[in-house]
Amino acid sequence: MNNRHLLREISQLCEAQEQWRGETLNLIASENVLSPASRALLDNDFHHRYAEGHPGARYYEGTRYVDAIEERARDLIRGIFDADHVDVRLPSGTMANDAVFSALMPDGGTAVAHGIDGGGHISHARFGALGKRADRIAQWPRTEDGFHVDVAAAKDMLHKERPRVAILGRSLFLFPEPVADLRPVCEDLGIHIVYDASHVLGLIAGGQFQDPLAEGADVITASTHKTFFGPQRGIILSRGHDDAFWKSIDRAVFPGVTSNHHLFSLPSLCAAALEIRQFGRDYARDVVANARAFAAGLHRRGFPVAGATIGYTCSHQVAVDAEQWGGGRDVARRLCENGIVCNFNLLPGEPRKNARNPRGLRFGVQEMTRYGMAEGEMDAVAGLIHDCIVRGKAVAAQCRRLREAHPTVQYGFDLESLGRAEEHGSRSAGQTG
Repeated sequence: MNNRHLLREISQLCEAQEQWRGETLNLIASENVLSPASRALLDNDFHHRYAEGHPGARYYEGTRYVDAIEERARDLIRGIFDADHVDVRLPSGTMANDAVFSALMPDGGTAVAHGIDGGGHISHARFGALGKRADRIAQWPRTEDGFHVDVAAAKDMLHKERPRVAILGRSLFLFPEPVADLRPVCEDLGIHIVYDASHVLGLIAGGQFQDPLAEGADVITASTHKTFFGPQRGIILSRGHDDAFWKSIDRAVFPGVTSNHHLFSLPSLCAAALEIRQFGRDYARDVVANARAFAAGLHRRGFPVAGATIGYTCSHQVAVDAEQWGGGRDVARRLCENGIVCNFNLLPGEPRKNARNPRGLRFGVQEMTRYGMAEGEMDAVAGLIHDCIVRGKAVAAQCRRLREAHPTVQYGFDLESLGRAEEHGSRSAGQTG
């Protein structure tokens, strides 16, 4: 195959991906979709450029425009989260974690985090970013339901282990963390609380989850493309600490884990932050309502849904035990073949602890919410899952019809309509939802 044919094939694969995604119900909890404005702003000259350091103090010339954009991104994020310190130079949430762990544990020591079987992220594990810094990683004790920290036992463990860093936040993340309950003992023992908000950042911004900085977290790390519906980047936030504390994190970001930091996606991050600022409360409220409606619909149809006795979820996520239908991996594959995309996932308390073949499924409703689906549609999706998995029916055509009925991204801006609005003096046009 010559170069032209191969290039054409790659282009066709991109087009096929775009078409297929427009026909499926995406329930991957770690994904979202950009608005037309955010997506348009990814096409820019900054793909070709370098800008090490901070705005106004770069190691390269020719950065005045990206300096202005990065300053705006920092100011927008700072305002949304009422933070004192913000770093937007991370290409991912995992790199944000790596930087913070290296800053707060420069000579090793003990950390405490959620294990993978307790919903923890791989960057919090021995084989991830935390494992590169910590000599020992203890796991948070859990309540019987597996989805909450046992606060009394956690306080005892903190006194016993004396960790340098206490990491809260998860990859399977249904309920808020006990930041305020643990803050006093962490403060007494000199333990830094790091809150990984990657999954729930948009819900925090919209006032629908918890406010970790106000409750006592020293640092928030996060990715910016899940419930915070921006491009794939990472951020670090802090409040109430002196400059020396933040300077150690700053050095860990650059030159510690970054050099150039994917400048091309900073304009898109600004657009997403503006959309969160305008539409974030409505979006976060609708996401949580949809997640609960979806969970209730599954439970009513006989699926073992986590948290059924305590409201199912406070986030965008829903967890289901699929063991009786063949386990999470097989069920996720069957759903994907029928146009419903989710991921298999370990559930707390699984006896096998086999991440490649777990009992559970993890769903997220944030992308379908952004396409305008509401509680009625979420119940319909639960019905399609039941028809596919329990009744053995093919539902791809029904999924495609439901998805194609919601083609437009909501809670965002479109650059063309925004420009027309400015020409006509309208402040509200440009909203696509």
